[in-house]
Amino acid sequence: MICVKIYSFVKICSPPLYSCCYQGQASFRKRVSSLTNYGLFTLTHDLVSNTFRRNLNSQSTRTYPKLLKGNLKTMKLESEMFKELFTPELKLLVETFVKHGYEIRMAGGAVRDLLMNKQPADIDFATEATPDQMKVMFETEGIRMINAKGEQHGTITARINDKENFEVTTLRIDVVTDGRHAEVEFTKNWELDSGRRDLTINSMFLGFDGTVFDYFNGVVDLENRLVRFVGNPNDRIREDYLRILRYFRFYGKISEHPDKHEESTVQAIRENVAGLQRISGERLWMELKKILLGNHCQNMVLKMLELGVGCYIGLPETPNIDEYKTIFERLDNSKDSVQSVTYLSAFLRNDTEALKLNSRLKFSAFERDLCLFVILHRNKEGINNLLRYFQTVLICSKNKSKDVRVFIEETIKYDGNVMLLEQFQNWEPPRFPVTGHVLVEMRLPRKLKLLMPNGLNSCSKGKKLILRTVNQANSSI
Repeated sequence: MICVKIYSFVKICSPPLYSCCYQGQASFRKRVSSLTNYGLFTLTHDLVSNTFRRNLNSQSTRTYPKLLKGNLKTMKLESEMFKELFTPELKLLVETFVKHGYEIRMAGGAVRDLLMNKQPADIDFATEATPDQMKVMFETEGIRMINAKGEQHGTITARINDKENFEVTTLRIDVVTDGRHAEVEFTKNWELDSGRRDLTINSMFLGFDGTVFDYFNGVVDLENRLVRFVGNPNDRIREDYLRILRYFRFYGKISEHPDKHEESTVQAIRENVAGLQRISGERLWMELKKILLGNHCQNMVLKMLELGVGCYIGLPETPNIDEYKTIFERLDNSKDSVQSVTYLSAFLRNDTEALKLNSRLKFSAFERDLCLFVILHRNKEGINNLLRYFQTVLICSKNKSKDVRVFIEETIKYDGNVMLLEQFQNWEPPRFPVTGHVLVEMRLPRKLKLLMPNGLNSCSKGKKLILRTVNQANSSI
């Protein structure tokens, strides 16, 4: 007898195993029995039952998504923005698929943007052709393929005329999910692929004749500026807990109201928020930084904290909400753009909390240093000459001058000092007159020890000399 784990049947059973999992053990045994009749397996009733039960117990954190049944509605999109997308390269891509008998459509965000009369930042394509079929097709037509890593996810990237790259993904369904990743199976059913997507507004397809294929009422939701999960919110979130943050990001892009969430969605987020601890910091930060710079961000971030998101994304148990509200109102009325880290630093009281947040979200070195800098140098109203203070900070810093200038400007924006910001942006630090190029031109020995005036040989004393120059310049202002 052969011990077969449930997920190993995915590529063998037809219909696929995911349907068996929801129809119960009887259906599972029936499918295996049919395979036994063909001489493929010899399994007893007890072995099948025990295998099914053992796998469900051992894979308790994994789910087998239900296949959603949609209600197809179509409409025609006739806009100049849609027609402008048809470059010679895109036309060649579409013609290639048609020539080989495969259907290809635009998918997801590009369809949503076009329906909102926005130019898509990028376009995703979906097709019923498998990756192997696409590779054969492109090789036959002499079209170069790049980025082979996407193939394992069903995506083939074609580069046409050495001008444009097109990512085309095979239709698929999620067979098994664990809240972060999914085991997928390719399909030719557009409806099933639509049903595995997160939000109704992201689940639509667009044919190249302008036909919009809407299976889950995405067009109506978009017209009403509603952000809804496809099907049951609990099911969608448990397939990938990052969808909690994606929901808030798209809410900021779509909704006209700062706090008009559907109760079923709010309840689903509250019940599943702990799943965010399983999501990598990089993925969390990628979504969070967009939320912080989007519409309604104050209300959304506060709503996220209300639902318990904060502690799972690295914020302290008691974030400084009063400071955040004050800073947000101040920055929201400013014409200057502010980095997302600057907003986030308002929740933090000290560098310890900042380093803990960095450990969770995996900031870049620049973002980490910016966060620490703002916390250290913000709210310095007690200093008489703030311009001179920040000039001194810039000159004495060991970091790159270009980065430190940004740090200082972000801190001044945080404090809301418009006049000081303008003064600092118009100021250029004095440059030391002697450079390495000068020494080379003078043909001085490489190991020459340059004696500074008054014996100022150390770096710190050299900086003091520059600071003296700065002070003299400031006194004349």
